[in-house]
Amino acid sequence: MSTMDIKPQTDAIISFPRPALSSREPQEIDLLALAETLWNAKKRILSVVFCFALLGFAVSLLLPQKWTSNSVITSAERNQLVPLNQLLSTVQVLNVDLKIDSGNLFNLFIKKFKSSVLLEEYVKSTPSLMSQFEGVNVDPIELHRAIVAMSERMRALDDADNKNGPTTPYHSWTLSFTGPQPEEAQAILAGYMRFVADKVVSQTMTNIHDTVMMKVQVEKQRLALDRAQLENAKEAKIKRLDYSLQVAKAAGINKPVYSNGQAIKDDPDFSVTLGTEGLNKKLEIEKSITDVSELNAEILNREYLLKQLEALNIKSIQFPVVNYQLSPSLPVKKDGPGKTLIVLLAAIVGGMLACGGVLLQQAVRSRHSPRLAAE
Repeated sequence: MSTMDIKPQTDAIISFPRPALSSREPQEIDLLALAETLWNAKKRILSVVFCFALLGFAVSLLLPQKWTSNSVITSAERNQLVPLNQLLSTVQVLNVDLKIDSGNLFNLFIKKFKSSVLLEEYVKSTPSLMSQFEGVNVDPIELHRAIVAMSERMRALDDADNKNGPTTPYHSWTLSFTGPQPEEAQAILAGYMRFVADKVVSQTMTNIHDTVMMKVQVEKQRLALDRAQLENAKEAKIKRLDYSLQVAKAAGINKPVYSNGQAIKDDPDFSVTLGTEGLNKKLEIEKSITDVSELNAEILNREYLLKQLEALNIKSIQFPVVNYQLSPSLPVKKDGPGKTLIVLLAAIVGGMLACGGVLLQQAVRSRHSPRLAAE
């Protein structure tokens, strides 16, 4: 049996493949070179910055102008409502229930201020606003769009909902309007607030007048009903006296029973204790009464009250419904970013784009330079 001799190759060198070294060494960013590149292109960069600044200035001129006029109001003070309180005291003495105070007036003012219908009425009744629409016949759709846009710029905010604002010991609201011009914004807000206040005063006076007229009608109807009841009671009383007289004649009672010293149990249905003479006299008196209210003090008092209500002359009076903590202000600062800020931001953006363009161009140029040298 043959065997195989295996000799170990100790002299052989086992080599492993090494990764090929990159011919390019990692390059570091040379800030001085970048600064030099930007400095060499300074004219182009400044030109782009200037163009963007002009563009920003043009955009600032084209942007719509927004100026906001503000007004802070609270409920009217007691001394401001003296004429109204005097009228209410005169009316309430006559048992007319009217629940009108400064709080109710203030809430009604806020309610009407937020009404789009009332704002449309204000626009239609203001010549300066209607003159902005071309032509005599205003397009209803265009007018509606303008009023909707205007209502979005007319705002009423409860200061109690502003948690970031200062705490005040009174309740106030901030009313505002945003317009294209400061004078116009102030004029529209002040005019609309006066318009709403006049509506509140008019509605309050109408409510007082209608309540008094309703009270007069109610008192007339109640008096007519009570008079009818008294007339029916009078007729029933006369019939009862007539029947009592017949009973007294049948019983032969001519004189009052108590005058003769006699004791008699009177009839519960038809009293005969007065005798025929007394019953005749009483029946004569009852028939002679033409006005059933002559002997009824309650009816007389109510008739006097009705006369006072009918004689009441409710004259239209003027009174403030709100108290101004801040009258409609003339805006001194435009809403949104100013022209300087827009130009500055445009110049910064232009400078960034210009520098980026120069650096990008230099990077492309440096990338192609080694290739051209190798070729």
